[in-house]
Amino acid sequence: MFKNKRLFVLGIIFIVLILDQWLKLWVRTNMHIGEEIPIFGPNILPNKAKLYFVENEGMAFGMTLGSNYGKLLLSLFRIIAVSFLAWFISSLIKKGYSLGVLFSFALILAGALGNIIDSAFYGLIFPEASPHSVKGFVSLDKGYAPFLHGKVVDMFSFPLFKFYWPEWVPKIGGDSFVFFRPIFNVADAAITTGVLSLILFNRSFFSQEDEKEEESEVKTEMEISENIKGESLVEDNPEEASDSDEIKIIGK
Repeated sequence: MFKNKRLFVLGIIFIVLILDQWLKLWVRTNMHIGEEIPIFGPNILPNKAKLYFVENEGMAFGMTLGSNYGKLLLSLFRIIAVSFLAWFISSLIKKGYSLGVLFSFALILAGALGNIIDSAFYGLIFPEASPHSVKGFVSLDKGYAPFLHGKVVDMFSFPLFKFYWPEWVPKIGGDSFVFFRPIFNVADAAITTGVLSLILFNRSFFSQEDEKEEESEVKTEMEISENIKGESLVEDNPEEASDSDEIKIIGK
């Protein structure tokens, strides 16, 4: 069962990474930046569900973190976080957590890995994306950015509806609101699905963690209490303690 759960987690990670990287590479080599393609064809929700090629410098759903140093720090933070998450998942497997919990964390780990691959290697193997033409692979010395400075490829766009805030609403009155505005990729979707799955369907995970912390605290308090009692007995009956030590020595 232990090996099966480990293979289950590795399988989820593998599937997500294959889907994520396949679609990103297809978009990067078949679309120019800013190009739109209706997902369900020109006659079914053409403006509501589409592939829309954009790149972002940093976080999920097109959010960015400015400057090259910010990009490098974000990439390093991702690597550290992924390393910790991999260790954490391994500990969950050893503790016998359910497949539902492992599925959720595997999705989060796979999504983080997918975006790290973009940051680490896409700047090395691709030229700068152009709004006028499709750009394919290049040799490693002709890429648009050094290692860990690449941009993340996003493509899913679902602007389902749009409205304008009433003028009387403070600060945002008259502004337009689009749902769903962020553009994302398979990796982003995997992370979001994993988090929501934990919150909605695996809430027992958090209660189990709380119970384990309480058990650990109770055990520690009991050990401290026993030590204090033992010390107080020695102080109250030093002769008995001495005799007991002598008996142990003779017994040896």
